[in-house]
Amino acid sequence: MSMPKGYVVEGGYATVSKEYQGHDYRTISEIMSADGYKMNHATARNKFLQVMAKFAKKICDENGIDGDPSAIARNPQFQAGICEIMQGLDVNR
Repeated sequence: MSMPKGYVVEGGYATVSKEYQGHDYRTISEIMSADGYKMNHATARNKFLQVMAKFAKKICDENGIDGDPSAIARNPQFQAGICEIMQGLDVNR
């Protein structure tokens, strides 16, 4: 089902930005399928949002914030913030 004409998502649409050297969901699904995990772009998006919701739930719980982790996970600014945090991690420690 398509979005109603004139529908605007609060905060814009979450897209994979070249700014963060990311892939779009279709590219992710092609990579995963080539590695033996059957996946389409919708599944790639759903898995991504599930992980973002886990981050959101943990952050909300630790800070005593009431909120819907799924709604927070869909927020493009939240996703960009998590991306910036992940890029700043020193994984070679």
